[in-house]
Amino acid sequence: MAQVKILIEGFTSAENGDGQTCPTITLVRDGNLVMVIDPGVLENQQILIDALVKEDLKISDINYVFITHSHLDHYRNIGMFADAKTIEYFGIWDKGECQDRLEQLTDDLKIIQTPGHNYDALSLLVKTEAGIVAVVGDVFWQQNLPAVDPYATDSEKLTESRQKVLALADYIVPGHGPMYKVRK
Repeated sequence: MAQVKILIEGFTSAENGDGQTCPTITLVRDGNLVMVIDPGVLENQQILIDALVKEDLKISDINYVFITHSHLDHYRNIGMFADAKTIEYFGIWDKGECQDRLEQLTDDLKIIQTPGHNYDALSLLVKTEAGIVAVVGDVFWQQNLPAVDPYATDSEKLTESRQKVLALADYIVPGHGPMYKVRK
């Protein structure tokens, strides 16, 4: 089964209008696949390098980067992983070539579209020993924040995406906070 680890717990105060933000940066391992999700914005890239070292990894060990949506706070540091394939809305990028994005990446990793916060939003469903962990970007910013997303491009689709994730997941890694258990 795959494993999920929060490398850097995100935060945001954007709902208050001052815009300080950092996404939750997540590590997923599944066999030989070693993925960073939303490498985000940081005061210094060394923070992410140090977080990887704590997991006995270096930049060159990461072979996939997953981008949940195309807001800069979620993808700014993608250039740190120049040799990794990148999974995003339009496909899987390997250097300058883009291939079709698979829905079922491995037996334990499934990609679903979750539009609403932005049209290009993706979430990753990870089958772990504890259950299904959904890494969702800003489908949910944090466990209880915000009920209404002031930056949503389509509130109706966001509501549908939230319901979809809640039905599928046992745990959620939100865009800007700690992982939490879904109340069923």
